Amino acid sequence: MTEVTPVILCGGSGTRLWPLSRSAYPKQFLALSGNENGASLFQEAIARLNGIAGSDADTELQLGQTLVVTGEDHRFLVLDQLQDISGVQAILLLEPVGKNTAPALTLAALYSSEQKSDPILLITPADQTIKNTSAFNKALNNCIALVKADQSNQTIVVLGITPKSPETGYGYIQRAGAKGSHQEFAVERFVEKPNLEMAQRYLAEGIYLWNSGMFVMRASTWLAALREFRPDILLATEKAWQSRTQDQAEQTIFMRPDAETFHSIPGESIDYAVIEKCPHSNHFVLKMVELDAGWSDLGAWDAVWQVGKQDAQGNVVHGDVLLANTKNSLVHAGNRLVSAVGVENLIIVETADAILVADRNNSQEVKQIVAKLDGQQREEKNLHRKVARPWGWYDSVDEGERFKVKRIQVKPGASLSSQMHHHRAEHWIVVKGTAEITNGSQVITLTENQSTYIPRGQTHRLANPGNTPLEIIEVQSGCYLGEDDIVRFEDSYGRS
Repeated sequence: MTEVTPVILCGGSGTRLWPLSRSAYPKQFLALSGNENGASLFQEAIARLNGIAGSDADTELQLGQTLVVTGEDHRFLVLDQLQDISGVQAILLLEPVGKNTAPALTLAALYSSEQKSDPILLITPADQTIKNTSAFNKALNNCIALVKADQSNQTIVVLGITPKSPETGYGYIQRAGAKGSHQEFAVERFVEKPNLEMAQRYLAEGIYLWNSGMFVMRASTWLAALREFRPDILLATEKAWQSRTQDQAEQTIFMRPDAETFHSIPGESIDYAVIEKCPHSNHFVLKMVELDAGWSDLGAWDAVWQVGKQDAQGNVVHGDVLLANTKNSLVHAGNRLVSAVGVENLIIVETADAILVADRNNSQEVKQIVAKLDGQQREEKNLHRKVARPWGWYDSVDEGERFKVKRIQVKPGASLSSQMHHHRAEHWIVVKGTAEITNGSQVITLTENQSTYIPRGQTHRLANPGNTPLEIIEVQSGCYLGEDDIVRFEDSYGRS
């Protein structure tokens, strides 16, 4: 049996897919690939790697627990989406701060190296989509066979994407030599994102492929390569890992490296730290297996349009959309009716608090808007109007001078933290389900159409003791209504 471990690198903010992607809810948690099952990119990545077991009759694979490397702030988004995938057990390796992909993979390799065997790691970003699963499985099985055959544990395999156009947004891999028995090529070099003229030349020459960011190697191979090329990253990450803590939520294990030490780790990508140094190394063998499977990293709205289901006029629509004399456009309506007349090659994305209109050919430049939002410290960069929380969600439906109105949903059996506010009072009205409310020393139960008042400075807690979701309307009133006016005393999610 060959033990393989899926590793999902679930970081990044997806700034070029704003306003749907926000830093608190980035693109990997969105359903953007056009698949009818409505799965997010993260869920697709989980299912894709876990589906490799049994996909090849000549390869017996023993699938280990999936390792998900993600940020501390996204742990409950990951947990929620994992619950929708049956039969998958995952361990979450939580980064206190993003340090790029090399330290992230190092956490996965360190965890794996402490297990009984030295598994083959199947490494993928969480924000890609692949249409042809069968072709992906064949390519991945070839990668696994290459790593398995190397008894010296020096082989690293990268998946190279068959280019379809002269893209300037991807790095390229130059292959070398003849194709091997596992459909592999040697790698001559890596090339940075080229200009259009150079990309056209690469496409014409036919020996350059896009770098997918997907790799296959043993855990020990990554640690040995890092020890040779970037020992500073390895030593700092090992130090943070040695002081890790562990806890659990809903049968999923959270592993937390030491936060203070982790902040000192040099940030670097897998490619720059190791992979690009391997082609001419004396100690490591880098191979590339070509993948032609309808791959996209969905790096911009134009890519979302390309993978979407297009109508006869080349339009991709989502939500309540009406079009007239409109061609080759993507229109995404999240909350309201969106209509377009007499336009072509546009991106139109509507959310509850923001609207984007962009030329499809310039969709990479959406990141400039995000930079402006960041410079003005606007919350539209970070949060949607509807905000996911580990206990459910809240939607800020209205706000004015000295008041804010929220719609709040609490999952069955969940509760908010025990808390108080210095600057605001709150009025709660139950519209669905049953609420158990701690208001100072009093504990009361409210059902539909009943309400209560929480004075400023009062310790309080909202819980859902029922088997169905609880929904309330919260009206805040006071001189300051910011989300940071919360003093937590007790919390089920480690936030107190």
